[in-house]
Amino acid sequence: MEQPKGVDWTVIILTCQYKDSVEAFQRELEVRQKREQIPARTLLLAVEDPETHVGSGGATLNALLVAAEHLSARAGFTVITSDVLHSAWILILHMGRDFPFDDCGRAFTCLPVENPQAPVEAVVCNLDCLLDIMSYRLGPGSPPGVWVCSTDMLLSVPPNPGISWDGFRGARVIAFPGSTAYARNHGVYLTDSQGFVLNIYYQGTEAEMQQCARPDGRVPLVSGVVFFSVETAEHLLATHVSPPLDACTYMGLDSGARPVQLSLFFDILLCMARNMTREDFLVGRPPEVGQGDTDVAGYLQGARAQLWRELHDQPLTMAYVPDGSYSYITSSASEFLHSLTFPEAPGAQIVHSQVEEPQLLGAGSSVVSCLLQGPVGLDPGSVLQHCHLQGPIHIGAGCFVSGLDMAQSQALRGLELHDLVLQGHHVRLHGTPVRAFTLVGRLDSWERRETGTYLNMSWSEFFQKTGIRSWDLWDPDMPPAERCLLSARLFPVLHPSRALGPRDMLWMLDPQEEAGKALWAWRASWRLSWEQLQPCLDRAATLASRRDLFFRQALHKARHVLEAQQDLSLRPLIWAAVREGCPGPLLATLDQAGTGDPGVAARALACVADVLGCWAEGRGGLRSGPAANPEWIRPFSYLECGDLARGVEALAQERDKWLSRPALLVRAARHYEGAGQILVRQAVMSAQHFVSTEPVELPAPGQWVVAECPARVDFSGGWSDTPPLAYELGGAVVGLAVRVDGRRPIGARARRILEPGLWLAVGPRQDEMAVKIVCRSLDDLQDYCQPHAPGALLKAAFICAGIVSVHSKLSLSEQLLRTFGGGFELHTWSELPHGSGLGTSSILAGTALAALQRAAGRMMDTEALIHAVLHLEQVLTTGGGWQDQVGGLMPGIKVGRSRAQLPLKVEVEDITVPEGFVQTLNDHLLLVYTGKTRLARNLLQDVLRSWYARLPAVVQNARSLVRHAEECVEAFRQGSLPLLGQCLTLYWEQKKLMAPGSEPLAVRRMMDVLAPRVHGQSLAGAGGGGFLYLLTKEPRQKEAVEAMLAKTEGLGNYSVHLVEVDTRGLSLHLLGSETST
Repeated sequence: MEQPKGVDWTVIILTCQYKDSVEAFQRELEVRQKREQIPARTLLLAVEDPETHVGSGGATLNALLVAAEHLSARAGFTVITSDVLHSAWILILHMGRDFPFDDCGRAFTCLPVENPQAPVEAVVCNLDCLLDIMSYRLGPGSPPGVWVCSTDMLLSVPPNPGISWDGFRGARVIAFPGSTAYARNHGVYLTDSQGFVLNIYYQGTEAEMQQCARPDGRVPLVSGVVFFSVETAEHLLATHVSPPLDACTYMGLDSGARPVQLSLFFDILLCMARNMTREDFLVGRPPEVGQGDTDVAGYLQGARAQLWRELHDQPLTMAYVPDGSYSYITSSASEFLHSLTFPEAPGAQIVHSQVEEPQLLGAGSSVVSCLLQGPVGLDPGSVLQHCHLQGPIHIGAGCFVSGLDMAQSQALRGLELHDLVLQGHHVRLHGTPVRAFTLVGRLDSWERRETGTYLNMSWSEFFQKTGIRSWDLWDPDMPPAERCLLSARLFPVLHPSRALGPRDMLWMLDPQEEAGKALWAWRASWRLSWEQLQPCLDRAATLASRRDLFFRQALHKARHVLEAQQDLSLRPLIWAAVREGCPGPLLATLDQAGTGDPGVAARALACVADVLGCWAEGRGGLRSGPAANPEWIRPFSYLECGDLARGVEALAQERDKWLSRPALLVRAARHYEGAGQILVRQAVMSAQHFVSTEPVELPAPGQWVVAECPARVDFSGGWSDTPPLAYELGGAVVGLAVRVDGRRPIGARARRILEPGLWLAVGPRQDEMAVKIVCRSLDDLQDYCQPHAPGALLKAAFICAGIVSVHSKLSLSEQLLRTFGGGFELHTWSELPHGSGLGTSSILAGTALAALQRAAGRMMDTEALIHAVLHLEQVLTTGGGWQDQVGGLMPGIKVGRSRAQLPLKVEVEDITVPEGFVQTLNDHLLLVYTGKTRLARNLLQDVLRSWYARLPAVVQNARSLVRHAEECVEAFRQGSLPLLGQCLTLYWEQKKLMAPGSEPLAVRRMMDVLAPRVHGQSLAGAGGGGFLYLLTKEPRQKEAVEAMLAKTEGLGNYSVHLVEVDTRGLSLHLLGSETST
């Protein structure tokens, strides 16, 4: 289903606690813009909170101020004006508090999901899911204003949540259903029947819960998503200049104001609730502030009084999404693991990861962005993220392991981990980057309370087991109530004599083996508590290392996909490498993959061309174009003589000279596609295996051999016959040999002549030769492989027939005299317009070869001729498949097939139809020449590019073409016109999917006009122009169709033609001698 139009955001702001992280998070936003997740024109801002604890309300006010300031400057104002909000859609995303299971917070927590439709491959973070929800689910339809979204929750929203914006003003909260049991630890909304919010309860009483309950017993949860209209946003923005609310913004703090902590929901929004009185509001406190400290209470009361004055008159409504879901991401390891695993899943979730032994991963486990080499086992319910590990390693149930690299693999060997959280961290101590490791238990609590656990055991048990003492962890004067996991100096960050590793924590699991050495080393290290560690975390290094690991596993994936010949597209990965600035390693990997099997190499070369084309980012011209620059001759020559390894190496050396600007990148991409075509050509040449001739009596000099053929109409399966699809996927095409207006429009004639040269002529009719060429030397034949050169097809026919060798040391005349006692004259003609789509060039090649071989004293059966034409078209460098010659050289109605193997062999089966059905078909089949010339060359290149990229839609469509060709065979056997019409209609849709742009507007108009009178219709061949063929509902409709089209404007120079099935196919006969023309 097509993605609905998303919100065209004016500004997206991401708020974060630490100023050292702003640059890293700004880059993350920009990367998502490059991936097309965010509109190109959107202003992106990562903004630090003015103070560590300004609360969600303070962070919102500060972000709104920053947005207004930037938009004001962009609009040319010298002061902040709220006028800029009137045409702006602003999204504020709050990073929130520290998260114990991801150094970059809940926003950048990676989820075990993949987006197969994403144009750019990337791990999916919670931030990405929320961006998608805000842009395509909740945001569409809203008026200009400010959306605020927390990133500390997992949301699920249906495609159309049914939110109405008619007559909206004020602010609106988005609520999701939850059980009363879940709501006891969260916020809920109380609303009236019109959706106005009456109150907001946090950890409400049973009575309050019942008040809020809906008919199904569920309650509307506070979800962290709010929308402010422009009017309400202006009122909120106005508070930034008034003490004490000015202290929520960077401007106030820069002016020396005292910080104030505000809640978005229980300060800013609560004052807008209808049941809230001023007195109750002023004495209340948001949950995050807590009790005590009367000085803070007084300051907060002043802030609330200011909010009441500005916002209380603004209406607050709730939009309830009954089919959505909300889940707060808590600091409970058990709940976190549950959210990342699928206990009911039959196997492990392996996402953006390369795993050598996936059978060792337990059902319901999860692996995200990892590279696991060797035997790495993972028990059910455990999660691995951002790890590059080398087995043998076994991780037991209930574990979360993240951020470990190959260097740390040794530390895990021989250990049995259960119910543990082991993480590697990037830390910066006084400007020095170091690695630190933390270990906690799955059941440990991060709450501040006196009784707690560490490594799933009581503190006293831990002390007894390890020899660690309380004074190692906490200062003696620290109150017992504050001695908890958050404040315990457990985690070494610097050792006096060596680098740290996981063993500096893992020894605590089994202290006996270390015999006191580990305890001594632990005590000798500089250690930090979890709280002290947070400001030291190097989030930029963390994100960079994750990106590096993602591309490391992606390179393994790319090579595996190519070598295992999987139908998996690498295009999203190519875009990821290009847009994130690291195409070099991908190119090197593709080079390595291109040195083995020729089929793998051809696809690898096409992928290199894709990298170069994507790298140019649409600025270097069209992808299709010439590929014969002299600089590339050396690598091409290696490929031509079968030296794949040296050819790929020489291509890479030449490529390095063409990377400096887009135009050169595109030209290099064309030459890589040209290199790939050399390998395709060599594969198709294997069809020569099925080409053979029998000697017959040599005709007398001057005696003409005439070959005539019908045209062909393809009914189903076209494109599947095109190399490399024909031998990688296997092809099946249903075709008809047809006479047009009673004539067999394609032919050739050949004869021997006394002069030792080649006389060539090409024309529109047998008796009308428009182009005449005489070849007296081998130099005159050298352009045989340039399709647009005059007489190139005829020259290639002489070479493929074995009459002439352009590489012989003998001259042309010597070759001809020695073997045949003279030269040859060859004429070809086609009464069909250029680009007709009726298979003209391939059928013409077949007639030329048939006539030449017979004139040279040889006979070739039709099966051999079909394969000989494949060979000729590769020599000519036009490429192309086998369906045209099958359709025209073989009589009647038939299906051609090729298997997914080399050598390429085409097998043809006649389709038996009911008696009299051929005449019925003749009465109902019409051709309409559209007047549009088809450009099949570019269409062919585009299709091959899409196939080599294994674009999912193209792979699926190609398989569908083969499958429906067999269904079309059955429709012919039944003699059913309606069924055949359905086949034609479906076939045309398949052709358009295969080659977008193959339906000109004038043709679409013509087809729409004819649709009521036909069972089905399709453009012939690849489409793009040429002939349209119709299967009419009534017989003999030529005049009726002409009358309908005559009444339609804008169709151009069209014509309508009779068509009938030809039951002879190729005919070959000898004429008497006559004077040369």
